Amino acid sequence: MTAPDPRFRRALAIPMGMAMATALAFLPNVSASAAEESPAADATSLSYVVNVSPGHGPSKHVRKAISKAGGTIVTSYDRIGVIVVHSANPDFAKVVRTVRGVESAGNTRNAPLPAQSTTDVGTPKVLAAEDLADVDAVEGQDPLEPLQWDLPAIKADKAHEKSLGSSKVTVAVIDTGVDDTHPDIAPNFDRAASVNCVTGKPDTTDGAWRPTTGESPHGTHVAGEIAAAKNGVGMTGVAPGVKVSGIKVSTTAGYFYTEAVVCGFVWAAEHGVDVTNNSYYTDPWYFNCKNDPDQRALVDAVSRASRYAEKKGAVNVAAAGNENYDLAADEITDPVSPNDATPSDRVIDPSECLDIPTQLPGVVTVAATGAKGIKSSFSNHGLGVIDIAAPGGDSTRFQTPAPPATSGLILGTLPGGGWGYMAGTSMASPHVAGVAALIKSTHPKASPALVKALLYAEADATPCTDPYDIDGDGKVDAVCEGPKNYNGFYGWGTADALDAVTK
Repeated sequence: MTAPDPRFRRALAIPMGMAMATALAFLPNVSASAAEESPAADATSLSYVVNVSPGHGPSKHVRKAISKAGGTIVTSYDRIGVIVVHSANPDFAKVVRTVRGVESAGNTRNAPLPAQSTTDVGTPKVLAAEDLADVDAVEGQDPLEPLQWDLPAIKADKAHEKSLGSSKVTVAVIDTGVDDTHPDIAPNFDRAASVNCVTGKPDTTDGAWRPTTGESPHGTHVAGEIAAAKNGVGMTGVAPGVKVSGIKVSTTAGYFYTEAVVCGFVWAAEHGVDVTNNSYYTDPWYFNCKNDPDQRALVDAVSRASRYAEKKGAVNVAAAGNENYDLAADEITDPVSPNDATPSDRVIDPSECLDIPTQLPGVVTVAATGAKGIKSSFSNHGLGVIDIAAPGGDSTRFQTPAPPATSGLILGTLPGGGWGYMAGTSMASPHVAGVAALIKSTHPKASPALVKALLYAEADATPCTDPYDIDGDGKVDAVCEGPKNYNGFYGWGTADALDAVTK
């Protein structure tokens, strides 16, 4: 199959209100905040990370060297040894890498600060009364729950009869921003654990974590999938009793740069977050090759931050990606990196060139399934890479849900108080984040390692789909390797919310 452009991150389907979706479309993660632009950034400056030994801050020697090389320190995450720097010197990283005490350094982007353009695909279609004509919720269901085929697919509907999750558990949505004023999100929103991290430095201005009008609904959609309240309004999240926070890391142009992602993980670590959801890859490189000094520095920085979050108690969950790549293959052609400059085809080894944070050690890597319970046509896969699978939707033509649901995509919340459909491993990851939150609710003293162990042990073993011919054209579209209880399509299996609250 032809892989869709990875520039569009982990979400595949444009929101469609409650109208029936007839085909997949692509949604760029375009999000902005008035607080995004870097203060005092020169128009020709780039952003860098400089990694040193964790401690009490960069030494005077390193600080002096950064300044001498033309750099200005924006912020320093001392506990993990990551320094965010702006510099207009094109040789800044090369010079600083030679400094005693610097372990790695690299530029995080190719486009000058601030980001150059905004991509817009128009506003989502708002729910209309006629879209609900045939929707009849039974007692105990929220009005739109009959359209959520994904909840029974992971037994979340049965789980809710036992537990909705604990309000003492928080899931952070590291994403394009979350509209906390949405009636399905407001009851469960954790303001204290929310922030704007776009510049690499936390901005706690009230509402800075929200997407502005007309920008990407991606983060808001994800937040609703996780924790939309069971309140008689709209839809129901996988874990409708837990808290959800918004950590905005996406620029105006829709890029998730390293300094923002590092800030997001560190903020989550230091604000009591139990689970992080990461439905993106860190720009501008789809795969970061460790034999390149710049890219190695990015892997180093995000690895430090994600490990720190786990050390402080967070389970990190991430989307596997939407290109139908075999991430366990010997080589993959990456045609889109760097995606903020002039990309060119490059052949990479995915065991050496990593999609971050998805392929980082300790991160739960999630593949997507459709309404028929098989791998979504777009979902990346790979034996030893995929940890677990969950509903992410698929073309309704490929995997049609049982009535009354009409769309094979995933229902979620939209900014401004609406609801709509999207699809992608972006939508699968929050289902697993929600199940992890239910496990943490059931076992409040469980460490991240134990939560992950239970997540995998309680998953429903799902055998390989063989042959995998999703479009029915007689050609194999992907090859699955491994046994029923651990394979390249579904990892340990399909997430199980009922076991999460009963075992």
